[in-house]
Amino acid sequence: MSSHLARRAARLVISRPPTIGARSLSTTITVLRPNPTSPKLSSTTATQPHPHVPSESFHPSPTSVFTPLDTFAPRHIGPRSSDVEEMLKVLGHKTLDEFVDTTIPREVRIDELTNNSNDANGLRPLSELELSRRAEEVAGMNKGMKSYIGMGYHNAIVPPVVQRNLLENPAWYTAYTPYSPEQSQGRLESLINFQTIAISLTGLPIANASLLDEGTAAGEAMAMCLASVAKPKFTKGKKVFLVSPSVAPQTIAVLETRASGFGIELKVAESNENFVKEVETLGEEKLMGALVQYPDVNGEIGDWADVASNVKGCGAKMVVASDLLALTMLKPPGDWGADIVCGNSQRFGVPLGYGGPHAAFFACTDELKRKMPGRLVGLSKDSRGGPAYRLALQTREQHIRREKATSNVCTAQALLANMAAMYAVYHGPEGLRRIAGKVHSLTRILSESVASLGFTTLNKTFFDTLTIDVSTAGVTAAQVHEASVKAGINFRPIDDKTVGITLDESVGPLDLTDIVNVFYAVKGERTIEPDILESLAKKMELTSESVTSPIAHFARTSDFLTQPVFKKHHSETDMLRYMMHLQQKDYSLVHGMIPLGSCTMKLNSTSSMMPLSWKEFGGIHPFAPVDQAKGYEVLIKELESDLSLVTGYDATSVQPNSGASGEYAGLRVIQAYHESRGEGHRDVCLIPLSAHGTNPASAAMVGYKVVPIKALNDGSLDLADLKAKAEKHKDNLASFMVTYPSTFGVFEEGIEEACQIVHDNGGQVYVDGANCNSLVGLTSLGQVGGDVSHTNLHKTFSIPHGGGGPGVGPISCKSHLAPFLPTHPLITTGGSTPISAVSAAPWGSASINTISWAYIKMLGGQGLTEVSKIALLNANYIAERLRPYYNLRFTNKNGRVAHECLIDLAEFEKSAGLKVADFSKRLQDYSFHPPTAQWPISTCWLIEPTESEPKHELDRFIDALISIRKEVDEIIEGKQPKDNNVFKNAPHPLGLLTEENWDKPYSREKAVFPVVGLKKSKFWPTVGRVDDAAGDLNLVCECGTVEEYA
Repeated sequence: MSSHLARRAARLVISRPPTIGARSLSTTITVLRPNPTSPKLSSTTATQPHPHVPSESFHPSPTSVFTPLDTFAPRHIGPRSSDVEEMLKVLGHKTLDEFVDTTIPREVRIDELTNNSNDANGLRPLSELELSRRAEEVAGMNKGMKSYIGMGYHNAIVPPVVQRNLLENPAWYTAYTPYSPEQSQGRLESLINFQTIAISLTGLPIANASLLDEGTAAGEAMAMCLASVAKPKFTKGKKVFLVSPSVAPQTIAVLETRASGFGIELKVAESNENFVKEVETLGEEKLMGALVQYPDVNGEIGDWADVASNVKGCGAKMVVASDLLALTMLKPPGDWGADIVCGNSQRFGVPLGYGGPHAAFFACTDELKRKMPGRLVGLSKDSRGGPAYRLALQTREQHIRREKATSNVCTAQALLANMAAMYAVYHGPEGLRRIAGKVHSLTRILSESVASLGFTTLNKTFFDTLTIDVSTAGVTAAQVHEASVKAGINFRPIDDKTVGITLDESVGPLDLTDIVNVFYAVKGERTIEPDILESLAKKMELTSESVTSPIAHFARTSDFLTQPVFKKHHSETDMLRYMMHLQQKDYSLVHGMIPLGSCTMKLNSTSSMMPLSWKEFGGIHPFAPVDQAKGYEVLIKELESDLSLVTGYDATSVQPNSGASGEYAGLRVIQAYHESRGEGHRDVCLIPLSAHGTNPASAAMVGYKVVPIKALNDGSLDLADLKAKAEKHKDNLASFMVTYPSTFGVFEEGIEEACQIVHDNGGQVYVDGANCNSLVGLTSLGQVGGDVSHTNLHKTFSIPHGGGGPGVGPISCKSHLAPFLPTHPLITTGGSTPISAVSAAPWGSASINTISWAYIKMLGGQGLTEVSKIALLNANYIAERLRPYYNLRFTNKNGRVAHECLIDLAEFEKSAGLKVADFSKRLQDYSFHPPTAQWPISTCWLIEPTESEPKHELDRFIDALISIRKEVDEIIEGKQPKDNNVFKNAPHPLGLLTEENWDKPYSREKAVFPVVGLKKSKFWPTVGRVDDAAGDLNLVCECGTVEEYA
């Protein structure tokens, strides 16, 4: 046996299961696990893996000596028992249950969740070690196959320096959306790097900081095309959006879902060859936009320049779905007429994760920038004139536009965008170009190899994807798939005689040999070794140097990523220091409490985060055969069941990959229900004025007419107004959207009556679950009268916010709505008569569901209930201690708030000349992230501490606000001027202290160390107050050098 055959034989023995012939993909370190055996009873407390599966293990009673000591609840919940007693004393209560009774109306309470899995409302908790072993068991149910299915998803190599120091680093993943820019300069810089990548590779001048996925990004692009059409023209019929038939089917499905609500006519062209003719037939009167894919889903690199010219000639917009790696070799779409370019950045160093989360990129022309959805990072300047980043053009966002919005986007995929950005920084333009060139070269070798066996590549141009007619070699597609699966490989099924194969950066000589050998095997011929492919490569003159040669068709001639940041961090040392440099500029939960109301910035435990990095969860393609993803099937079913239990509903779908996406999906489910009853005309949606901006935006997106409902002076819902408007619109009433507890931070009375009013008038109730952290185990969204709700897994159920995403917004509903839960065009999901897809992947951002699954499993029923109680306690403790110093805007009849409290600062604008923003900036000097500002009331702070914060951190926050109140009094008493004080000049960055001249009417110490404890530990903002107006007036959304912006 030759040496290389011996090596391959050895490799087979070590790494291949008996029935699988290919090498498994790994994007992280290898985790060794035993094969489970059948005995029913075993220990779960060994530190080493045990051969008995934990699902069949012995579970001791709570009083047993074998009871685990590494229980999760005490590690997750901040206050100790003695702290709870002290806080209850401040509130005038003896027990936690007595306190809760004053907070939540008795009539909506439910039997509390238990730890007994045999109870109807029971969830048995797992210790951290038990959870780890259960996660290993579930992960082991997923098959380690290599998928070359493509369709926008690729095997990716995550640079270890990025995985360890960003994906697995709480300083990155526990930060919030950078609405406090002085404390967010690090991730803002990284996000502007991401925007620069999209700008540079697409050839368009502006890009946002990511969207949820490629399918929904295309949906947003379609809505932008609509927003560019004058209303009279739309009314007359200019509303057709023409789509190429070779666009990814999951994207077309999302477009179908979105189009109806806007009144858009979605038309899939008969063929690409006749696309121009169809554009001309529709003409200026009907065509509003067109979408093509470049390269397309079948691998073809189309020449779309004439199409773009004709589309624009009709006064319509040209949208292109594309691939960042391909664009390092291909002519940028912006150069041949694209108005909008979007796609998935996943192959830039982000695991497949069974479909997500991944960051979609989105770029457009300058004229469209104010219509662009999502977050946009721009350059501005700080109070000292230095460069500083911020979120730009925020008036575009749905929070302000409400029902006038064409998008309900409320989050992004910041963590994944940062990973993609770091991938590009690490490799640089030359590295990216070599990766692309190698992938393309191997695809050429594959094409030649299969051609020699009689198979025909149908697409004559390609980058990384081949569509192969296998019938020309006398075999069927089914035979090819059978042979590939036997070899541990998945190809893309197309039809009975065609398969698709997409290569990626993970493909090496052994992988390509395995792929080629599938075709040898199905032909009944002797398989080959890698040296045969090496000889073929030489014959084709493909070498390590030739990978930089131009592609044969539509080659790029322009440089890309020329900015210094992409040229200098290519060693791990440099890369590590660059990431640390940015990390140190950002405030996250590693520094202190982030008391953002309606955001629930709780602990994202390490134990629940660990499985996310495992290859068994990260390496699975979203369109892999479902029998290869049994682990995910078990995990998702358990999570959906648990979510249904705690929300009081009957069925759940995890497909929506954000809270706003969940709102939209829930309303579409309601719409489908009405249509099934012959009542599709119902189109009125009642929404309280206090609602989050996404509620009216989501309603508008499904085509509903929004009717606002008033609030009373005490903040509660005006039931009389609700009743009057429900009765007025009873013939057309579709839904009522209400948040419980309310956005004003109170469990208001009358929620059940409100829901009954709507039901009596033919409507369905959507209860927004954004504030669910206050009620799990105490009441439920279904109990109060809801028909459908979304929950935010990135709030209540502990998925980290990631600096502005990812998130998951599953919807749960009552049984009569369950048949309408969303499906998917490639893998069946949802109900029996489902709505079409709301996300690109069948289970949305599937991989991060591992986090919420673990969180629920470790807390169990009693733990989840205790979390709610402590969340209520922490908020009320803050409210009670601040009551003498600030105006507590809303409480219930017992003087209690829910899990957050609203502090009104309006009085200080007149007496001290201070606005909410001044308080927020000053709080930064106390080493805190400010609360939610100017929402839901423009003069207020909304404060939410969560259950994870210990009492000493709550006290530090309270002491800071008391100190700030004293500083206000100094202004009121004339000790500090109204226009030059610690508020107006805040925050005070470290660099300010080293300036030679100090001309402030207060000391440097007062500026930066207003309380003694800050001298021991303090987070320093790296810039002074950022000038919002300057950044919007001079919009710069790509990176450069400081000198260029000086």
